[in-house]
Amino acid sequence: MAQPPSGKPVVEEEEEYDYESLPPNFSLLQNMAAGAFAGIAEHTVMYPIDAIKTRMQVLQPHGTITHNSVLRNAFQIARTEGVFSLWRGMSSVIVGAGPAHAVYFATYEAVKHAMGGNQVGVHHPLAAATSGAAATIASDAFMNPFDVIKQRMQMQESRKMYRSMVDCAKYVYRNEGIGAFYISYPTTLSMTVPFTALQFLAYESISTAMNPQKAYDPVTHCLAGAVAGGFAAGLTTPMDVIKTILQTRGTSSDPQVRNVSGFLDGCKLLYRREGFRGFFKGVRPRVVTTMPSTAICWSAYEFSKAYFIKRNDGL
Repeated sequence: MAQPPSGKPVVEEEEEYDYESLPPNFSLLQNMAAGAFAGIAEHTVMYPIDAIKTRMQVLQPHGTITHNSVLRNAFQIARTEGVFSLWRGMSSVIVGAGPAHAVYFATYEAVKHAMGGNQVGVHHPLAAATSGAAATIASDAFMNPFDVIKQRMQMQESRKMYRSMVDCAKYVYRNEGIGAFYISYPTTLSMTVPFTALQFLAYESISTAMNPQKAYDPVTHCLAGAVAGGFAAGLTTPMDVIKTILQTRGTSSDPQVRNVSGFLDGCKLLYRREGFRGFFKGVRPRVVTTMPSTAICWSAYEFSKAYFIKRNDGL
């Protein structure tokens, strides 16, 4: 090793990789694995509150659940149907969420990198919003059928109609055709594209302000994810209500609900039945679910991402 005039050895400068810059030390496969882990962690932890939200949003003439308290709904469901009914349909989420979130985060990172959103110390709101929108279009195409099955199984009558997620899928296909799995897809995109764009924009803005160097910081990822998720969830609740109506219409005994054919039909019927307030049914459990869910999702994703990068640097 060469000696400088001072006599101290020259330490060769090691190549450092920026945590936010995916190439070359964070492969697509590793990114997808991190996304799959994040998706499963996000959905399974908060699943019972999501089930309550679904019940609250459905249009039912006789109103299985009429009050707006999350706790009262939880106690009512547990008392009349059993505690484990709050987790009914979770298998569909576990099967679908992993691959869907793998596609989601892979698309997000690829688009963000292509748009120059990984530069350290520079905030790129357009890159964050665009990459988020692209990610949700790709992942929702995969996840929508699983989401339909999940919401069908969350309904009170589901125990009498379906024994499992496979049985539910067969029943829906046999009685309503393949279109039933995608009738809510345009409505889902009308919700998830702005939701994801708002969430990613808020997440990148908050995390950049809290952590300009974009180093791995669990506190930043958790707080930024929670605030970003709650903010986006509240604003997109109306589309979520219509999505729920479309995805559960096959279980309704109400002819008007069963005949809802799309987003506009759903909006008209909901407004006619419950007025403007109806579009924000379930907003509290939606926000309550989304804040910890997104905190868990981002924390799990960033943890996995940091782990893979550190592991790759050591190879």
